[in-house]
Amino acid sequence: MILLTVLFLCIISTYSASVKGHTTGPSLNNDKLYKFAYSAEVYVDRVKASLQKSAGYRISSDVDVNLLWRNPDNDDDQLVKITIRDVQVENVNERPAAKNIFKGKSTEKIIGKEYLQALQRPIVLELVRGKVKNFYSYQNEPVFTQNIKRGLASLFQLQLHSGTAHEVDISGKCDTTYHVRQDQVTKIKALDSCEIEKQGFNSHNRILDVSTKATSATIYVLEDSFIKSIKAEENYVLLLNSRRKSGAKIVSKQRLELKSVQAGPGLIAGKQVASVIKTLDSSYVAMPLVAEPVKSECKKCPSIVDAVTFAQTPESLEAVLEFLDFKDASTSTLQERFLYACGFASHPSEMLLKSLTAKFKGDIANEEIRETLVIVMGALIRKLCDREGCKLPAVVEAKRLILSRLEKAKKDDNVRMYLLALKNALLPEAIPLLLKYAESEEGPISNVAATALQRYDPSFLTKEVKETMNRIYHQNRKVHEKTVRTTAAAIILNSNPSYMEVKNILLSIGELPLEMNKYMLSMIQDILHFEMPSSKTVRQVLKDMRAHNYDRFSKMGSSSAYSGYITRGPDVSSTYSLDILYSGSGILRRSNMNIRIFDRNAELHASQVVIEAQGLESIIAATPDEGEENLDSFAGMSAILFDVQLRPVTFFQGYGDLMSKMFSATGDPINVVKGLILLTDYSQEIQLQSGPRASAEFLGGLAIDISGGMEFSLWYRESKTNVKNRVAMFIAGNAEVDSFFVKTGMETTLEVETTLDFISTVQFSQYPFLVCMQMDRVESPFRRYVTKYESLPSGRRYTARRGKAELLAGNEYPLHQENSNMCRKVFGTKSDSSSNWF
Repeated sequence: MILLTVLFLCIISTYSASVKGHTTGPSLNNDKLYKFAYSAEVYVDRVKASLQKSAGYRISSDVDVNLLWRNPDNDDDQLVKITIRDVQVENVNERPAAKNIFKGKSTEKIIGKEYLQALQRPIVLELVRGKVKNFYSYQNEPVFTQNIKRGLASLFQLQLHSGTAHEVDISGKCDTTYHVRQDQVTKIKALDSCEIEKQGFNSHNRILDVSTKATSATIYVLEDSFIKSIKAEENYVLLLNSRRKSGAKIVSKQRLELKSVQAGPGLIAGKQVASVIKTLDSSYVAMPLVAEPVKSECKKCPSIVDAVTFAQTPESLEAVLEFLDFKDASTSTLQERFLYACGFASHPSEMLLKSLTAKFKGDIANEEIRETLVIVMGALIRKLCDREGCKLPAVVEAKRLILSRLEKAKKDDNVRMYLLALKNALLPEAIPLLLKYAESEEGPISNVAATALQRYDPSFLTKEVKETMNRIYHQNRKVHEKTVRTTAAAIILNSNPSYMEVKNILLSIGELPLEMNKYMLSMIQDILHFEMPSSKTVRQVLKDMRAHNYDRFSKMGSSSAYSGYITRGPDVSSTYSLDILYSGSGILRRSNMNIRIFDRNAELHASQVVIEAQGLESIIAATPDEGEENLDSFAGMSAILFDVQLRPVTFFQGYGDLMSKMFSATGDPINVVKGLILLTDYSQEIQLQSGPRASAEFLGGLAIDISGGMEFSLWYRESKTNVKNRVAMFIAGNAEVDSFFVKTGMETTLEVETTLDFISTVQFSQYPFLVCMQMDRVESPFRRYVTKYESLPSGRRYTARRGKAELLAGNEYPLHQENSNMCRKVFGTKSDSSSNWF
């Protein structure tokens, strides 16, 4: 009895999950002609805009369907003839006559006589259990008309029971799910699973890239075992990850509705499909149901010099390398601009790295260009490895060259050059070398190696790395400079530190040089204030009174570290961090400003500007700190821009150079980087299931000018550093459906200009000396525009444009309260003539 009950429930379940009376596919009646009304519509607009105001067009027609042949041995094997008639092209939304580009034009004039005739030639489908086994059409027809027919033919493919299937249609081989309820079938196609030839590329970093979401649903209503109506809708939504309010959507709709059933032609006799097709028309050939790619023309060919490099094609690379002569020092400015454009390339090729490696092996007149070249090679290695290209021959060769030459290098300048390349490449196999140079060397070399290790993801920082960093910080083997020790501490605290590692760092505060005491204390407080990952462990350690007491946490000094938010938004947020470390005599050792952008899944190191100085105590007859007695006088600036380390700039090197520049100083800042950077570079071709092909392009460029300077006044015993970041950003997006006879689309643009200044002023006439840090952003113009358009090859065009311009208020970013109090003292005690430097 129980067995019978279970069997009965299974039968009921099977019945309810299939169309009544059928378990395979739809079936046509013999000698009948099914007359349908068909329409295919495309819409292009902003993501949240109403379709009633979108740009687009509609192709409508009558469609005749009749059964040609049924397999005598299998009723579910059918040949069906489909004919498109009376084609019309019109606006997808009603427009006044003056704005209707199709007004007064016949379909033949819009599409063209040849294309219209091709579109109205019949196609034949072999349907086996509801699936298209063969698609028959005429050869040498225009690709566009064939794809329109493929889009219509794909609608006739369905199954009459619930479940999933891997189906081939115009979109490719796709995962498809069917939900069946009585005489209604819903087909959901997972477009991201479709296997089809894809054309396009995206940006290297996810934050600078474009996200795409695609959906497809088709609803069938059946009557008398065949189709009564079909409604299909396909949506593509494209969003800028950095500003999800900006984007585009492309919507494709298809409708097929049965109007009447009439007497039709009889069946063709035959046992084999091939013989039936030959009898019908020997010109028919079996063709793939998957869409045929349409060759697209260059839409926005580069027209400026910088864009030649950003075009990232073999032809553009060959042209620019032929133009630039690296043996000629007089063109070094252009050479450097080209190299940085390569470093910021969104999708670099193996050929680009191979070409630069060959240039590096050859003669280069300017040593700074040589240094820039190998640093950029490091950036390209990382980008290619991130795209699973680490085993490409050019990547293997470039890695081998940098690692082998580093180990053979004798001069400090060469060692530093290869270390900077590794700082960009971030190769796991380079970590042992970086550890060796960080622990055993001194000065800039040790510092570059340590900061290179700081850029690695914490997952690469093994037990050996952390042990070495602990030895450096606690000086277990040798005395190290403050800059290297504080970098080692930062690596430890940012890589899931253990309880004892944090405790030992906290216990060291109080035993360090004066300003390092204050700096480390400020770093710990910043971890707690900003809720960094290690804050939980730090709080646990602070419960121990030996680590957390007044004596340890009341150390005097002017060094500091502080982090805060620039913006916090639903899409992305950006943070800044400012830290500044002084020597015991009040002279700057290092100021470090970082800006990071992140979302829920990715992070981008947008910029870092570091100003470093050493060996300047002799200027004011002060005593150097421990471990820094033998350092040469030096000051310089280093920058990271969009995850790419740039070539550092030297203000002065050696005491003689220092004196010369002090007495000839103009106070003008020194430029670190200036030029155009391609941030967002996204292009995708999208095959719509109705037949047309859409495209989406987003380009984002940045004009940037980063400069910095360092000034001293011996008379007023005051120093000042100034880092100025001037940027102008432009983003343009274009979503378009190009059907050869009509184009419809939407362009969106964003423009913003701003300047971010970081100024630190130090008065070292007393101790603790007075330090004021300021971070300001000026008023920023912000403009955005949206243009929707429809156009014919004849030049007739409809355009709708709207935009908004506004002025974003300037802002002085708040640092910690102690800094605010210090700034009041600095600017309250400065005399009116204190700006008279030297």
